Amino acid sequence: MPFLTGLYAFLFYFAALVLVFGLTYKVVQYSRTPAPLKIPTTPAPTTGTGVVLRMTREVVLFESLFRGNKWTWIFGWLFHFGLFLVTLRHLRYFFNPVPAVIEFIQPFGIYAGFAMVVGLVGLWARRFLVDRVRYISRPADHLMLALLLLIAASGLLMSFLLHTDIVSVKTFFLGLYHFDLRPLPADPVLLLHLAMVAVLMIIFPYSKLLHAPGLFFSPTRNQVDDPRERRLLAPWASRLERP
Repeated sequence: MPFLTGLYAFLFYFAALVLVFGLTYKVVQYSRTPAPLKIPTTPAPTTGTGVVLRMTREVVLFESLFRGNKWTWIFGWLFHFGLFLVTLRHLRYFFNPVPAVIEFIQPFGIYAGFAMVVGLVGLWARRFLVDRVRYISRPADHLMLALLLLIAASGLLMSFLLHTDIVSVKTFFLGLYHFDLRPLPADPVLLLHLAMVAVLMIIFPYSKLLHAPGLFFSPTRNQVDDPRERRLLAPWASRLERP
């Protein structure tokens, strides 16, 4: 189906451009946001090495979330770790030959999809069952979770029940690198899955889902707790200093 192939090729070219430029714009915006005060959340590290270790624990283990709410931590970590493995597994569609580490991750990535679904169901149930979370939940929050859950569920459906031609899918995506459009299988579940992934790529840089880059620019996490030893002076404040 040439029209269908062309439509999805355009959709993924557009989604990739929006994702790359959107992420770049947001990271630059974060980096230019002033942090005029020393406000690390205590207990905070007093050395640069300590800050690196703290950020590593935050990114990998979700340390602050673990301290705040154990149930949210369990479901959040399940979803993010499952998403990480699933993403690594899907890299096989963009490399030829496939690197050994991606080959190794394949069996783990298949079942990581179940971890994604469990985590998403738990996080979504939290927005209905916890009063204070339900109060601040907006329709967009539910739509984001529904989109992620449908992506995960349709992927599992193709992995275990409704198999698709993954060789043709890989050929299609490898062809996009060289602007050589190859036929995409007209599988309804596959087409739905890919369309939702493209939508996620487009809205990701401008939604609440973009919280990982912001963590690295958060002054409550990335600052050394040394206000007595070193004065933090913002550039705009230094210009107001009297000579």
